[in-house]
Amino acid sequence: MQKVSFELNGEFVELNQLLKLVGLCDSGGAGKMIVASGDVKVDGKQELRKTAKIRAGQRVTLGDVVITVEAAQ
Repeated sequence: MQKVSFELNGEFVELNQLLKLVGLCDSGGAGKMIVASGDVKVDGKQELRKTAKIRAGQRVTLGDVVITVEAAQ
């Protein structure tokens, strides 16, 4: 299992953009396709909303990669 930390500078980041920003896909469009495939989980539940608002404290899982979203200091 690979763990990735993402520092959130604003109130939220859209799920498809988060996947792009941590390097799991090349573009936001590719991120939308990954989300649409049903392979992404947010806090353990399948998430199909491509632009779901991900906030600090949430965990996003794709395959064996876990992204922990943390508030900027």
